[in-house]
Amino acid sequence: MGFEWLAILMFIGFFFILMSGFPVAFSFAGTAIIFGLIGTAVGAFNPSRLLLLPNSWFGTMSNFTLLAIPFFVFLGAVLEKSGLAEELLETIGIILSRVRGGLALAVVLVGTVLAATTGVVAATVIVMGMLSLPVMLRYGYDKQLAAGVIVASGTLAQLIPPSLVLVILSDQIGVSVGDLFLGALIPGLMLSGSYILYILGLAFFQPEKVPPIPADVVIPKGSQLIKQVFKAVVPPIILIFAVLGSIFFGVATPTEAGAVGAVGASVLAAFNKRLTPQLIRDAAHSTAVITSLVVMILFCSSMFSLVFDALGGKTLITNLLTGLPGGYWAFLIVSNLAIFALGVFLEFIEICFIAMPLFVPAAQALNIDMVWFGVVMAINLQTAFISPPVGFSLFYLQSVAPKEVSTFDIHKSAIPFMILQFIVLLIVIIFPQTVRWLIDISATTGT
Repeated sequence: MGFEWLAILMFIGFFFILMSGFPVAFSFAGTAIIFGLIGTAVGAFNPSRLLLLPNSWFGTMSNFTLLAIPFFVFLGAVLEKSGLAEELLETIGIILSRVRGGLALAVVLVGTVLAATTGVVAATVIVMGMLSLPVMLRYGYDKQLAAGVIVASGTLAQLIPPSLVLVILSDQIGVSVGDLFLGALIPGLMLSGSYILYILGLAFFQPEKVPPIPADVVIPKGSQLIKQVFKAVVPPIILIFAVLGSIFFGVATPTEAGAVGAVGASVLAAFNKRLTPQLIRDAAHSTAVITSLVVMILFCSSMFSLVFDALGGKTLITNLLTGLPGGYWAFLIVSNLAIFALGVFLEFIEICFIAMPLFVPAAQALNIDMVWFGVVMAINLQTAFISPPVGFSLFYLQSVAPKEVSTFDIHKSAIPFMILQFIVLLIVIIFPQTVRWLIDISATTGT
């Protein structure tokens, strides 16, 4: 067996260090240093391999795809901090207010729009939780339904382009981020569509859970409402088409489209007289924090990967995964279960750097479509993100929920939406064309 046993101990040790609360980047680097020294002592690791790291890090910093991350984060930060996201939610809520379940439908639609403009889950869940949850409770909505629709819709930013998950996944699995964006678009819309059907079903079978807004509530009409729609709804939609449309039609790369989106969000804030120096500083600070986190994890994970590979870990895991009884389907089941289990406890950034490098060689050996595989993993991560007891979106909502919505209510609220997500995941697995269709159209049109 050689020194593969040392690689197994290395991975177990890393996981225990991570679970102890140590930052993921330092967990990667610390584990690599410790087992690199152990490997050197027993003759399993040659320290000269570390000389490869500067080239690897320089390649990371030269990666044009990863440049999309700060652009998309800045775009989302500007929309959130300028209050444009709040106005979008309020306006769509007014438009659908007289429909039974209209407020819940508005949350789904706004969650979809914000996902397609920001790609940041925490901001979306918190903004919608602060604005819409008290209103839905005031008008008699079932509190578990109200919490669940916010958690699920806010987490759409995990999947719908320009998701940061997809940008990082594209780097880790070695596919075009543009193809991954196109492949994830239909499954993302399938998820939001399933939420809408669920709410409409409740409105028909259990109408007491999703009441309309009372008739005595004053709602803007006529020219005032039209003006509000053109101010709050139309500009973000134009921004979505500018960003995603430029990618789909081959006008710009995802990174260039991200730059267009960042500028576009700033223009929208300026048009609404909200582009202040403080807003720019806050948005830039958020962007710097998230981007530096990703780059630091990238650097440290490459050190971990180098030592782990030298000890024979990647080869061992690839052989185990490709040699499973059942081959292709066994690999899919194991990889999905593993990603879901990790997703309950870890952030998506950590999972991308921990698990995907282990699964990619086996997936390639089994001739799996890597774009489709990446989208399947992204859906799985989204489901894990709302899974009790420690799904991150649950805690984002819990931080802003009114006192009458308990932790138990929030956690239980996610279960119906988890079921919907599992159904969509199965559909995407059984029908790969849900991912490939837009990519194939793009290829045939020569974009």
